[in-house]
Amino acid sequence: MSASPVNCTLLGLVKSLVVHRHLIFQMTKREVVGRYRGSVLGLLWSFLNPLLMLSVYTFVFSVVFKSRWGISPPGTAESKTMFAIMLFTGLIVHAVFAEVINRAPSIVLSNVNYVKKVVFPLEILPVVTLGAALFHSLVSVFVLLLAYTAFQGVPHVTVLLAPLVILPLLLMTLGFAWMLASLGVYLQDVGQTTGIITTIMLFLSPVFFPVHSLPVQYQSIILLNPLTFIIEQMREVLVWGRLPDFFGLGIYLVAALLVAAAGYAWFQKTRSGFADVL
Repeated sequence: MSASPVNCTLLGLVKSLVVHRHLIFQMTKREVVGRYRGSVLGLLWSFLNPLLMLSVYTFVFSVVFKSRWGISPPGTAESKTMFAIMLFTGLIVHAVFAEVINRAPSIVLSNVNYVKKVVFPLEILPVVTLGAALFHSLVSVFVLLLAYTAFQGVPHVTVLLAPLVILPLLLMTLGFAWMLASLGVYLQDVGQTTGIITTIMLFLSPVFFPVHSLPVQYQSIILLNPLTFIIEQMREVLVWGRLPDFFGLGIYLVAALLVAAAGYAWFQKTRSGFADVL
């Protein structure tokens, strides 16, 4: 357990991230490489996995189910492939959130040696997990853009705004991750519920369907999901070539900063008891 004073402010967080940036990078690299250690293809799997999944989605939804997003006349090339592209965009956003949230409750538990034996900035553990999730999402976005180029043509320049769109969700996800990482030490049942929650959020977000396809009385339920707005804005910049809703992103960013600040403060205030519990 660290003997240094614990800073619970966002300024302290920023300072910690800057000071330990090299450690974060090295641990994130180890996290990514370690996932494929021992496999013949190694890191190539990080490219093959989303490519295979996109191929499956395209076949199942465009050939088997003949699903459409309702954006073009039947029989056009767009109606055969656009559903898979729209679906994959939503899945990329959900995957980043779900991977971090599902792993958060066990982050501290799986790194007991950092808690008990060495002076270590425990607050960076969720950041490392997020970094690994971002690496895989970046590869998935690359696969998505390749598919878009093959089926629809050159991607729009608005794809450059994707990091700006996803940023608020990343901050909010970090806030939840800090909370869950702390709760996971004291209440190990937390880890059993996150998978259920993220699965529910998958089906209650516009991943498999557009929000406007639902009856009006149900649309408000979908809009309460924090993933909904980001998924739709990612489709705006990646698929439709339109500018995002900057006002909505601004409001989301403020809320995300509040969640991140609360999560970080909670983690820092409760970390002193980790060694006693573990």
